[in-house]
Amino acid sequence: MRSVSELKIKLFADGADKAQILQAQTNPLIKGFTTNPTLMRAAGVKDYEAFAHEILAAVTDKPISFEVFADEFAEMERQAHKIAGWANNVYVKIPITNTRSESAVSLIRRLSHSGVKLNVTAILSLEQVRGAAEALAGGAPSVVSVFAGRIADTGLDPVPLMTDALKLVSPNPGMELLWASPRELLNIFQANDVGCHIITATDSVLSKLKVVGKSLEDYSLETVQMFYNDAAHSGYQL
Repeated sequence: MRSVSELKIKLFADGADKAQILQAQTNPLIKGFTTNPTLMRAAGVKDYEAFAHEILAAVTDKPISFEVFADEFAEMERQAHKIAGWANNVYVKIPITNTRSESAVSLIRRLSHSGVKLNVTAILSLEQVRGAAEALAGGAPSVVSVFAGRIADTGLDPVPLMTDALKLVSPNPGMELLWASPRELLNIFQANDVGCHIITATDSVLSKLKVVGKSLEDYSLETVQMFYNDAAHSGYQL
């Protein structure tokens, strides 16, 4: 059986629910935070900057990523410098391309070498990893965020790609590989076994950590009890 204690990978909480973030901040297993505009919209955030400052008032000692939301690179750059100025533990998320599939590598290089800590996001291909790693090399501390969960959604096993991605990232001091968009708890152990530095997961995945190492026989019995109790409480008759 596997155990949470064997994990070397850093667990980051992914979300924009303030209550969940504040609760995760007190969890010693959680080493950092990520969010994005889609998660903020789903959580009902109306004022981007006000929300960020509220969170940063509580999260002062762990890295946290906030994303730019422009599509033009000049405006991305302006937003990146503003976000980076909010706190020393802030990483600025820059997508690997804009919506016209234009590479953000030049912007990434410029920001990183000007001292902005970056989380390069929405990466799905090894070529994108290579471009990001080359742009970030020698710059400020950075994260290369590969959406392994979305790769798996296409029917491809993300483990070989993540293994190759680590070879591109690990030679660079201060650069970390992040397994993004996990779909199940198993992905945490897969990312750990690959050697990824970070995995970021929503509360729905992280909440399953309590099941790790559980007896499968006990889990089977609990499942049978759940089915029985739900049928009884529903008053089903045949």
